[in-house]
Amino acid sequence: MQKAYEPPTQEKKPAKFDRATIQWLGFFLAPVLAGLAFYALPESYLNQDGAAVAISHEARVTAAVGVWMAVWWLSEAIPISATALVPLVLLPLMGAAPIKNVATSYGHELIFLFMGGFFLSKAMERWGLHRRIALLTLRFFGRGQRMMIAGFMIVTAVLSMWVSNTATAIMMLPIALSVVALIEEKEGASSQFAPALMLGIAYSASIGGVATLIGSPPNLFLAGYIRERFGTEISFAQWFMVGFPLTCVFLPLSWWLLTRLFYKVSPNPPAGGRALIDKAYRELGTINRGSVITLVVFLMTAAMWLMRPMLTKLTIGDLQPLAGLTDAGIAILAGLCLFSLPVNPKERVFVLDWETAVKMPWGILILFGGGLALAGAIQSTGLGAYLGSLVTHWQTLPTVLLIALVATMVIFLTELTSNTATSATLVPILTAIAIGMALDPYLLVFPATLAASMAFMMPVATPPNAIVFGSGKISIPEMARVGIWLNFIGVGLITLVTWLWIPVIMG
Repeated sequence: MQKAYEPPTQEKKPAKFDRATIQWLGFFLAPVLAGLAFYALPESYLNQDGAAVAISHEARVTAAVGVWMAVWWLSEAIPISATALVPLVLLPLMGAAPIKNVATSYGHELIFLFMGGFFLSKAMERWGLHRRIALLTLRFFGRGQRMMIAGFMIVTAVLSMWVSNTATAIMMLPIALSVVALIEEKEGASSQFAPALMLGIAYSASIGGVATLIGSPPNLFLAGYIRERFGTEISFAQWFMVGFPLTCVFLPLSWWLLTRLFYKVSPNPPAGGRALIDKAYRELGTINRGSVITLVVFLMTAAMWLMRPMLTKLTIGDLQPLAGLTDAGIAILAGLCLFSLPVNPKERVFVLDWETAVKMPWGILILFGGGLALAGAIQSTGLGAYLGSLVTHWQTLPTVLLIALVATMVIFLTELTSNTATSATLVPILTAIAIGMALDPYLLVFPATLAASMAFMMPVATPPNAIVFGSGKISIPEMARVGIWLNFIGVGLITLVTWLWIPVIMG
């Protein structure tokens, strides 16, 4: 019987010591660097018109808070989500903004959009719907080792569009390890199927996450920031028209590279592999009522998200009854349906209960709020305008080169840092830079956001990378050797999408 997957314990004391040293260094260095940032800003600067603009006390405080948060985020001196609470304390305390203004960011509507997405994902997990979908798809693709990897990657990518990429990778890994064990039993441990499959799961989880607005935290952070900063909404449908084509190109390309170039995976079917998947699917039994209701709610929610621009324009007589419909409203409506629809009315068992829902990653929601609070302060205090004035000489660079530079910088930065924290730090700064250059901000913030989910080299870059690395089937040098090529391919695809497609979709 295949042993259940258990994450390996790490007992390398030198590594722990090094990490602890970095964390303590970041903890004490952050306030020192924040103080230096406060006093390092000049009294004034010259704007685009050549006029002198004074830098306010509020802007200095915001710069200090931004540096403090960046150091704690990068070093993980305290939990990343806890760092996101810093603006609630320091911005009001130091006179940069009233607390009611800062606190508003933590209740932004897009936080509730993500909350609704978490409700859906928790309902799927509770009733095993995600596992059923995965095994059903694998049965369809299980005609050869290459096609089996394609099946794993497609399932992982599709689930990651709606469920967190971490949960998706954790769910897919035990299934994958069962298939790997069977193939290694028949062909030996030298088979290249295992590393190709492990990397395929990790990479497709990240690639799938960029397809939808709720697929990855940086996506929603950008949408929330753009709405706060410019009053412009990035709808679910608009994001889908940008992210889904990118996923549709990158996913098969990465599969081809993994199964034909980086690893020579046999096209022949694995002996007994299909039978193993069929057996796992049969063990699920008939689909339960909870899964059926969850699937119906999920499909209706996805349809409403995609059709919302049409629904808001629906006219009955002189009325537009759905004019106020928002993506966040649809998400919370889905959550309410899950809490209200009974699976067993007599015993009052509903599709979703609070004991299940409370397990959602609340820290991500707080992280959003902290990032939006900092971004709002950068804009309202004038700090953003000053940052933009520092790089006006970039105007001489071709736009396509700027896009590629931003994508490259973010991809390799997120190899070592949290993608959401990186987005929260860089998006407001890149917006200010774009405005200072008289450039459409979308051309810098979109590649930064997409690139934040495209780090493929290191186990610490993304949770899926870390999860498959923990399987013991892939080494760090091997992941880096393959991942660096996908990083650069990601830069190229993001650059093309941003330069050619985003202006069309975003107008």
